[in-house]
Amino acid sequence: MSLRRFLADEAATRDAGARLAEVIGAAPCWRVTLSGELGAGKTTLVRGLLRHLGCEDRVRSPTYTLVEPYELSWGGVLHLDLYRLADAGELEFLGIDDLETAARLMLVEWPERAGEALGTADLELELALEGAGRSVEIRGTSPRGAAAVERLEAAWPGATHSPDR
Repeated sequence: MSLRRFLADEAATRDAGARLAEVIGAAPCWRVTLSGELGAGKTTLVRGLLRHLGCEDRVRSPTYTLVEPYELSWGGVLHLDLYRLADAGELEFLGIDDLETAARLMLVEWPERAGEALGTADLELELALEGAGRSVEIRGTSPRGAAAVERLEAAWPGATHSPDR
């Protein structure tokens, strides 16, 4: 199950994150991956998602820290950016197994750098620059991920491609 939407600007990208937060809520142990080129809006979407879930902290890109943890009223969130990973084995040095068990929500940018080390995501997001905006494709890759995409599709009517196309 997948859903594709055009995001006209930064505000629409944050809104996409908020819409995603609506369908996943505070349910435990979600794993969401975000792929796409530099500047495609991965961190912006995460910012919208975390704000909607009640995060009041500054949400910044974990490009240099690799991991940014957030503690929300219902549990911990990990935001990882694996862009600078040279090898998937480096995840061990981050203590990914311990971090993963403590997090109720894990958001992973550049998951392809981890290889198989992160296991299967519930939702895979692919962001791409498209005309003056960007697009997002959201794939449900687990049963609850597919159900979330169905709920999202029902609640989020909209254009699937840039008006420039």
